[in-house]
Parts: sequence; structure tokens; C-alpha cells
Amino acid sequence: MNLDNQNSLIELFFSQTDKQDKKSIFLQWLNPNNKKTYTWEEVEQNIFKLSKVIKENIQEGDRCLLVSENRPEWFISDLAIMLSGGITVPAYTTYTEEDYKYLIEDCEPALVIVSNNEMFKKLKNIIEEKIFIKKVITLDKVDLYKKENYLDFESIIKKDLSEKDKIKNNNLKRTSPACIIYTSGTGGNPKGVILSHGGILNNIVGACEILKPIINTKPVFLTWLPLSHSYEHCVQFVQIAVGAKVFYAEKIEKLLENISEAKPTIMTAVPRFYQNLYNKININLKKQTGLKAKLIEITIRLGKKRLKNEKMSTFEKLQNQLVETLVRKKIKKQFGGNLKAFVSGGGALDKEIGEFLNSIGLPTLQGYGLTETSPVVSCNPINKIKVETVGPPFKGNQVKIAEDGEILVKGENVMLGYWNKKEETNKVIVDGWLHTGDIGEINPEDGYLKITDRKKDIIVSAGGDNISPAKIENMISNEPEIDQCMVYGDNKNYLVALVVPNKEFLNEKEIINNVIEKVNRKLTLVEKVKRIQLIDENFSIENGLLTPTMKVKRKKVTEKYKNKLEKLY
Repeated sequence: MNLDNQNSLIELFFSQTDKQDKKSIFLQWLNPNNKKTYTWEEVEQNIFKLSKVIKENIQEGDRCLLVSENRPEWFISDLAIMLSGGITVPAYTTYTEEDYKYLIEDCEPALVIVSNNEMFKKLKNIIEEKIFIKKVITLDKVDLYKKENYLDFESIIKKDLSEKDKIKNNNLKRTSPACIIYTSGTGGNPKGVILSHGGILNNIVGACEILKPIINTKPVFLTWLPLSHSYEHCVQFVQIAVGAKVFYAEKIEKLLENISEAKPTIMTAVPRFYQNLYNKININLKKQTGLKAKLIEITIRLGKKRLKNEKMSTFEKLQNQLVETLVRKKIKKQFGGNLKAFVSGGGALDKEIGEFLNSIGLPTLQGYGLTETSPVVSCNPINKIKVETVGPPFKGNQVKIAEDGEILVKGENVMLGYWNKKEETNKVIVDGWLHTGDIGEINPEDGYLKITDRKKDIIVSAGGDNISPAKIENMISNEPEIDQCMVYGDNKNYLVALVVPNKEFLNEKEIINNVIEKVNRKLTLVEKVKRIQLIDENFSIENGLLTPTMKVKRKKVTEKYKNKLEKLY
């Protein structure tokens, strides 16, 4: 399929659907209480039906808020919004009521699609007071007043479809906005990143190149990262482009069971997943003794040699063939037996973890990107993995390093801008080049990109969540018992903080803990501060821990208190 000729993501879907066996299963949810399956034909028909209703309630270019866990109806809703000429605004299910309020007031959606009672309760009060919201569609039956502006998904798809309702063409171009994905900014409030149809299509071209040597039959994907994350949102369209069968995981706690059931060919995940995997496998391997322990040692040693393209002796080649059958095949079987590759994104993957997973027979390709680049900039190809890098840039992405070491990106994949934030857009896109806020270097021999530091003030958790420390720090420092605070947790499983208490509360650990707990109640799960370290020295310009404009020098503070911070994990 020539993706360069596609005008929109919806056009991509219809052209791929025409090539598929319409009766074959396309989407399946592994939720035992709601085990839904949809064929390619059913997905297409349901997109038409839902789109008809949406089109009756929105104008072209209107925003449509989508709040749901991963499930087939998420996919159907997203594409139905696009077919209607609307712009999808996905939102995390873990948001607080305050987060939804900010988001709704910022993008003013004409329509809201919400999955279930739990989600609806968080949104109900905000929906009731906003006159710009014309219609609410629920994916499940929810407890609500019988009002005209509420519809449910099941009722919509039960209706018959006439031929004139099967409209595949709309006015979408590659430059048309496809979605607005909110990402945390340094000021605290998230910014809406406007991604175009062409930007995501450009990403799909690169992704298909990466997958070409991996896929030789119909691929199977297991989707478990939130679809509201730009990474998984893009993967959704890669799944269309390669004609995949897609399983939606029940929930994170059931992931290993879901992997056994789905038997995926490809799995995309964030560093935390690989971190946990590394720990679990390592614990099991360390329990082995005798011959088993020896075989594992050989597997890892020769696996690393193979990864680095180092020469093996004839004896080592024989050993490698043996452990391929006795060790690596068994490990692969735990992941359904069909896994061809893991793809890691959304944060930096530890080099040791990357080497380990690749050496035990779980090929792991690290990529790099950000929401503003639709989201992928580069990725390691399977035939030449360099775990300390994020691979060469995707086709169509221009990447260069600025004088100060910052990575700059230019291309169709760069966002159209931040929603309602022209000034902030102009700060990060200069002469067409997106300033990523990351520091890196490009290997002149093979063009592989390496990330060496982060310039921008954003924490990326081990789970790939973008967290604004400024927002949390401001909330904590606003409490009367606390003078200053610095949140820490880049590539960690949870956040911790250095806290400078007000002099009166210097020795009142319990009171300070209660204050933190009170603030945590206002934060989402990933933003909560799990542990704190009290310090009695204020951050000041004099001691070099504050800038002249009174901003905390995060790097300096981290260096000074590194040991204390790391002891909190």
C-alpha cells in the first residue's frame, strides 16, 4: 500500500478494509465481562452509523472529547469522529475532575464520548454546565437522567444503515487536524498538541519499514498502553496499515494472562514494562543452579555477542544453537510463542535492560519521539539494534543537532501547533524546526541518534507518562507548612520530593506527611508523591540552587541531594 497517496487516516482505513476478508475478526476485547469481537465489516458499518449521529451534532473542525479505557469502541469512535469532520481529543481515564474541567474549558468540545458509569460520574457536573457540549454518547449504559442530548452506543449501532449513509469521502487533507493530544507543559497545565492526518501517516510509513523484516504473516497486536497516549494512538493506525488482528488487554494486572491468550507478534510498551519484565525474569533465572544456571549464563553472554555483531568461534556457534532451543524458545513461549519484537518508546530504556532482553531472545527495539512529532522521530531496526541509541530517523524526518546540543526535528510529522497557544507554538517551532528540549548526538557513520540529556523541565516516568513537576511543586509549596519543594522521578516508577518545611515545622515529619497526603488527593495516580525527604536548607540564588528569576535549578539540586533522593526508592 502506498501511504504517500493517502489523504487521511480515514481513507487509509477504508482502502485497507476493501482488501480484507470482511468476515475475519479485526478487533477483540479480552475483558471477560464484555468479550466483544468485531469483524472488519462490523467495524466499518459501526463507523458509518456512529459517524452519522456525530455529523448531525457537530460542525466541521469541532472537537470531540473521547474518555474511555482501551476497547474496540475506542477505535470505532476515533474513526467515526474523523469521518464526521471532527477532531478527536482523547483524555486519560486516570484524570481527576479538575483535569477534565481544564481540558473541556480549553478545547470546548461539541460532543463527548464516555465509556462507563465510573468515567461519567467524573464528567457529569462539568458536562451539565457547559452549553457548548451538544451531545453525549456513552459506550455502556450509564445511570443518567433521561435527557435528549444523551445517546448510547448500542442503540446507535442497532439502527439500519442506508446506502446514502455509507459516505467514505470527506474534505480531509493531509494537513487537516486529526487529533488534539494533551501533554504536560512546564507551567503546570497541559498543552493540546494538534497532530495532522499527514503527520501520523508519515509516522506509519516509518513504522511499516521497521516492521517489514519482522512480519511475514498476518500480525497480531496486543494493545494495553492507553490509546490517549500519542504513542499507542499512532500504533492504532499502524495496525490498520498492516492488516493486523488487534486484541485489547483487560487491564494491566492481567497483562501476562492476556499475552498468553492473544499470542502477539508485536508488542509496544514503555520502559516500566521492560523494567518489571527484567526484574521478574532475573529473579527466576537467579534461582537456577547447576546445568540450568550454566545454560543461562551462556545464553546471556552469547546473546550479547550476537547483538554487538562480535565474532563467535565454531564452538560458541554450536552453544548458541543449543541455548536457542533449550532457553530462548522456552522464554518466548511465556509470551505466547509468536513474539517477533518488543518496541520500546515513551522514555529512555536502560541499556542493561535492552541488552538483557535482546540476548535472551526477546528482540527489543528502542525508539524516540514526543507527542509533538506524531510521535515517532526514530527507531532501531531489527537487523541492526544498537541498544544505547534510539536508531536512525524515520523516512521523511529531518533531524539535526543545534549548537547547544538540542535535537531539532523538521518534517510532515511535526505538529500543526499547540491548541490556542500561538506564542508557545512559535517558541518551539522556529523556521519549521521543532525544538525538542532533548539533548543528543548523531553518529556520522550510520545516522543513529543518541539521547544524552533532557533540556526541558518535564519528568518522564518509567511508565512513559509526561509529568509536569512545576504543577506539583506549586501545589505543595502553596501549603503554609512548606517553603519549597522539588519533585524527582525521571524514569522511576513513582515520584518522590525534597521538601523544605517552614521553620516552625522543621521537625514535624508527621504534619508534613499529612500535608503531602492532602495534596496527593488532588493529583492523578502518576502525579502523587510517594515519599519525601525533609531538608533544612532553602534553595537560594546565593547557594546556586535558584536562578535569578527564582526558578529551582533542578540539575544542581539533584546533584547535591542525589544520594538522599535515591534512598527514597
